[in-house]
Amino acid sequence: QVQLVESGGGLVQAGGSLRLSCAASGRAFHLYAMAWFRQAPGKAREFVAAINWSGSNTNYADSVKGRFTISRNNAENTVYLQMNSLKPEDTAVYYCAADRTPYRAPGATTAQYDYWGPGTQVTVSS
Repeated sequence: QVQLVESGGGLVQAGGSLRLSCAASGRAFHLYAMAWFRQAPGKAREFVAAINWSGSNTNYADSVKGRFTISRNNAENTVYLQMNSLKPEDTAVYYCAADRTPYRAPGATTAQYDYWGPGTQVTVSS
């Protein structure tokens, strides 16, 4: 059973930064793509960023390109999301997700990811 636990969320002013972490356990972390999604109140869950199994390939939503950076440490079974220049519209619950098939490209659809963390709240004040 794969377990994902996010941390690092909180309240920050617009223009500030946060770093989210997602600790994974339960299987060979280094074989699978990982992703971050977010969901604001009353809105559908949306893709934020993804990274392939080795960290050599990343994928970002247009809304976060140039501001957010996804990375991973396979030795520590952890994936990160560095968020800079935060905006009020970034306010959401952020979810970490793990792919169900090894060695795939970092896709942007929820269908690719079978395992999800409980989420961490990010609130950006104006």
